[in-house]
Amino acid sequence: MRLGRLLRHSLSLHWRARLRFPAATLDAIEQAITRSEAAHGGEIRFAIETALSPLHILNDLTPRARALDVFAHLRVWDTAANNGVLIYVQMADRHVEIIADRGFADRVSPAEWDAVCRLMQDHFRAGRFQAGSIAGVEAVGNLIARHFEPDHAPRPGPHNQLPDRPTLL
Repeated sequence: MRLGRLLRHSLSLHWRARLRFPAATLDAIEQAITRSEAAHGGEIRFAIETALSPLHILNDLTPRARALDVFAHLRVWDTAANNGVLIYVQMADRHVEIIADRGFADRVSPAEWDAVCRLMQDHFRAGRFQAGSIAGVEAVGNLIARHFEPDHAPRPGPHNQLPDRPTLL
């Protein structure tokens, strides 16, 4: 298993992720996040990683563990209400993970997050990367909106605490 995974990650080149997520798709995802965040008080980050390093593979780093690393690296946890959510797409393993901050711990079940991941993976398997990404953002936004109403009250500093632009790792 480890050798096959190592080979798959070694052959997953960055330009292939760019083909699936061109600038127009990244723009559409960013716009979907901006629209979604206008309807709730949460924060969504979207990260796409083409492949893991050989060291990660040899250490059996799972997509979930890598998503937790990315969650910390992108500082998704650094929101005032602990209501950040990371949508992590791992291209080589064909895997989607959603990591939600502790503000969601007793509010949204793991099964609900997993359903969003499956929705996105179904779209991706059919080659619909833009549609799947937007459907995922909208579904996450709907889960957030159930628990975090939009905060339209004036406050110091920026309202948007995390960038809406997807990150290619």
